[in-house]
Amino acid sequence: MSHVTRRGFTLIELLVALVILGFVSAAIYKVLVTNQQTYVAQTQRIDLQQNIRAAATILPAEFREMNAVGVNGQSGDISGMRSNSITIRAMRQLAFLCVAPPLGAGLGQITLTVRQRPIYGSHQTFARNDSILVFYEGDPTTRNDDSWLRGKVNDVAAGTCADPNGNHPAWVLSLQPQWIAGSQLNVDGAITSGSPVRGFTNVTYSLWQSPTDNQYYLAQAVGTNAPQPMVGPLSGPNGLTFNYFNAAGAVTADSTQVAQIEIRVRGRTQSRIRQAGAAGMTYKVDSVVTRVMLRGNTRCGPCL
Repeated sequence: MSHVTRRGFTLIELLVALVILGFVSAAIYKVLVTNQQTYVAQTQRIDLQQNIRAAATILPAEFREMNAVGVNGQSGDISGMRSNSITIRAMRQLAFLCVAPPLGAGLGQITLTVRQRPIYGSHQTFARNDSILVFYEGDPTTRNDDSWLRGKVNDVAAGTCADPNGNHPAWVLSLQPQWIAGSQLNVDGAITSGSPVRGFTNVTYSLWQSPTDNQYYLAQAVGTNAPQPMVGPLSGPNGLTFNYFNAAGAVTADSTQVAQIEIRVRGRTQSRIRQAGAAGMTYKVDSVVTRVMLRGNTRCGPCL
C-alpha cells in the first residue's frame, strides 16, 4: 500500500484517545496525591506521638529527683509552681568524697575532698560560686537524720585521694555551708568518706510561645537564660498543664506539701492534615497525662 492511500487517525479518534488519556492521567494523579497526603499525615502523626512521649519522659525523670519538703530547715527543690510552669532545683552533677571532712564546734568553713573520677552529669568539674548538696549521714544507726545539706563553693583547689592502690587526683572544695553556724548538724564524723556530692542548677519548665512562629512549646530555661523550646508545637495556651497534689491526694498550692505532680501535655501536628471522618484539612491533636511521685515525701514514720 502506498503512503498516499494509507489511512491515518481521524480527528474523532484522536479526540477520544486524548479524553481517555486525560481520565487515566487524572486517576493516576489523584492516587499519587492521596498517597502523598497519607504519607505526610502519617509522618506528622508519628512526630506528634514522639513529641508528647518525649515530654512524658523528660519531665518525670527530672521530678523524681526532687525533694519538695526540704530538710533541717532548708527549702525544698520547688521554688516556683504555676499551672503552666514549674521552677526546680535540677541535679546536674554527681561525685564522691574520698576523705571524711573535719566537722565540729568552731568550724565556720569546711573543705570537701572530691574524687575527680568517677564523676557523672553535664558538669565534669567544680567552680567558684557553684551550689552543691552533700549527703549527711549523721547517726549511722538510723535513717531519721539522713539528709542533703546545701553549700556554696568559695574556692576550688587541686588535691589528692590517697588509696591503698595509689593516689588519685581530687578537687578540694572550700565552702561556707548554710547549716553549719550554731547548728547541731556540725558534728564530727557526720559526713563520711564516700558520701555523694551533687551539683544543681535552677531550671524552669514552662509553656512558651515562640515570637517567630507564634506556636506554643514546652521550653526549658536554665538559671536566668532565655527559654529554649524542647517539645512542640503544642495545642495552644492549654498545651501544658501541671497539677500539684499532697500526700492525701488533694490539690495543694504549698510547694513543701507536694507529693505528686500531674503533667498533661497536649500536642498537635506541624501542619494541617487530612483525617478520617473530618472534612478538609485540620490539625491533629493528641495528649498524654502522667503523674510523678516525689522521693522527698517519706512513707515510713519514723524511718528506722
